[in-house]
Amino acid sequence: MNVRVIRIALEEWRSLARNRAGLVATLLLVALVIVSALVSFERRAGIEAERAHYQTLVDSNFENQPARHPHRMVHYGQFVFRPLSPLAFVDFGVDSFTGNTIFLEGHRQNSANFSEARQSSLLLRFGQLTPAFVLQTLAPLLLIFLAFTSVARERERGTLRLLLAQGVSGSQLLIGKLLGHGGIALAIGTPAFLLLGWLAASAAAPARIVVLLVIGYAAWLLLWAALAVLVSALVTRSRDALVALVGIWMVVVVLLPRALPEVAATRTVLPSKIETEITLHRALKQIGDAHNPDDPYFAAFKARALARYGVSRVEDMPVQYAGLVGMEGERLTTGLYAKSARAIEAREGEQNDFVRAFGTISPLIAVRQLSMALTGTGLAAHQDFLNQAEAFRYRFVQALNWMQAEKIPVVNAGEDPRVSADNWKTIPRFQYRPFVPTSAMIWPNLLVLGGWLAGLGLLSVPIARRLGKATR
Repeated sequence: MNVRVIRIALEEWRSLARNRAGLVATLLLVALVIVSALVSFERRAGIEAERAHYQTLVDSNFENQPARHPHRMVHYGQFVFRPLSPLAFVDFGVDSFTGNTIFLEGHRQNSANFSEARQSSLLLRFGQLTPAFVLQTLAPLLLIFLAFTSVARERERGTLRLLLAQGVSGSQLLIGKLLGHGGIALAIGTPAFLLLGWLAASAAAPARIVVLLVIGYAAWLLLWAALAVLVSALVTRSRDALVALVGIWMVVVVLLPRALPEVAATRTVLPSKIETEITLHRALKQIGDAHNPDDPYFAAFKARALARYGVSRVEDMPVQYAGLVGMEGERLTTGLYAKSARAIEAREGEQNDFVRAFGTISPLIAVRQLSMALTGTGLAAHQDFLNQAEAFRYRFVQALNWMQAEKIPVVNAGEDPRVSADNWKTIPRFQYRPFVPTSAMIWPNLLVLGGWLAGLGLLSVPIARRLGKATR
C-alpha cells in the first residue's frame, strides 16, 4: 500500500486521539459493546437454564402421573419450551415478542405463549441492550460524528489545496481517509467479534455461522464509515455533511425499518385469532362427528375398520374401536390445523418479502435479516419451532390414542378403565433440533451489503477525481 495513504490514515487516527469528545465517545461505545455482549450472554444463559429446568420438570410430572385412561393423558398434555440458540445473545430478534412455550394437547393446536414483551417492563419496547442493537443503531451514528469532518475539514482549513500541491492525489487522500475510518469502524466491533471467535473456537457455535455473522457486521460498519467519508468529500462545509448524514441515518435506520412493517401489515392483512378459531370450528363441523353414530364419514370409517379386522361387530375387534376413532379424529383435525397454519405462514411470508425487498434502500433491513437468521432468532426459526412442536404433538397424541386402542379391553372394561403408570415413560419426549438457516436467508442479505460497499467504491472514483481538481 502507498506510504502516503498509510500516513493519511495514521494522521486521521491521531486527529481522533486529539479530539477528546470523539475519543471518549468511541471508548464509551466500545465499552457499551462489551457490556451489552456480556449482559446478553449472561441473560441468554439464565433463560436457557430456566427453560431447561422447567422442561425437565414438566417431563418428570408427566412420567409420574398415576394410572389413568390414556385419553385423560391426551388432555393432560404437556408443555414444551423453545431452547435458545448459542448465538442468541448477539441478537434476540423476534424471540422477545413471540411466545416460547406451547401447551400440547389433543384436538387442538395451541399458540406459543409467555413472550417477554408481555412479561417484562415497557423498556423492552425501546430496544434491548444487545450487541446487535449497539452495532446496528448506535455505531453508525458514532461513525457519522467521527467522519463527517474527515475531508470537509481539510477543505475548510485550506489544507486540502496544500496536500494536493505537495503531490498527494485525490485518490490517495480519499483512500487514506477511508482506511483510517474503516479501521475505527472495525475496532468498534472487535469486542463482539472476539467473543464470537471464542465461541467458534470452543465449538459452542458453528464456525461457519460465526464467520458469516462477523462478515455481515463488518460490512455494515465499513459501509457507514465509507458513506460518512464520501459525503464529507462531496460537500464544502462540515455542518452540511453532518446534516446530510444524520438525515440518511434517520431514514435508513429509524424511519424505514419501522414504517415498512406497518405498510406490509396493511397490504397483507393477517386474520385475527378469533377469526381463525371461527373458521377452524366451521371446518371441524364439516369433516364429521366421531360421537354421532349416524355421521356419514365415521359410519364409513367404521365399516372400513370392521373389514380390515375381518369382523362384523366392534366388540369382536382385537383393538378398542374408540381408540381408532380417536386416532382418525386427530388425523383429520391435525390436517385442518396444518392447512390453516400454512395459510397464515404464507401471508407472513408475503409481509416479510415486502419488507425484505427494501433492503437495497435500507441496508439495515439486510443486516437485521442476516443477523436474526444466523443467530436463530428470526421468524423462520420461530416457525421452525412451531412446526417441530406440532409434529411432536401429533406423535404424542397418537401414541396415547393407540395405547387406548391396544391396552384398554374391548369388552368389560369397567366404568373407569386405566392403564399402568409405567406406560407414560414410553411416550417420547420433545427433542428440539437446532434451526439451520438456508442459503436464501444468508446470501441475498450479504449481497445487499456487498452491493452497497461496491456502490460506494464506484462512487469514490469520481469523488476522488473531483478532489484532485481542487487546486485548479
